[in-house]
Amino acid sequence: MKGNIEERACDLAVYIIENRTTVRAAAKKFGVSKSTVHKDIQDRLPQINHSLYLQVKEILEINKAQRHIRGGIATRKKYKGA
Repeated sequence: MKGNIEERACDLAVYIIENRTTVRAAAKKFGVSKSTVHKDIQDRLPQINHSLYLQVKEILEINKAQRHIRGGIATRKKYKGA
C-alpha cells in the first residue's frame, strides 16, 4: 500500500469514517505505522480532500476524548486477570 500516497490518505480516512475505528486499528488494517496514518490524515488529507478531512477529524476527536477511558479499562483488565 505504499504506492499512491494521496489514494492511501483517502482510503484511510474512508476506513476510519465507515468503521468509526481508531488510528491504531486503521494502521494495522493498512499495514502502515500510526505515524504514517497521522501524517496522511493531518498533513496530506486537508490539501487533497478537505471535506473528507473534516469528517475524519470529528471521529478522531471523539477517539481522543475517550482515550483515557479505554486505557483505564485495559489497565483494569490487566490487573484483574480477565
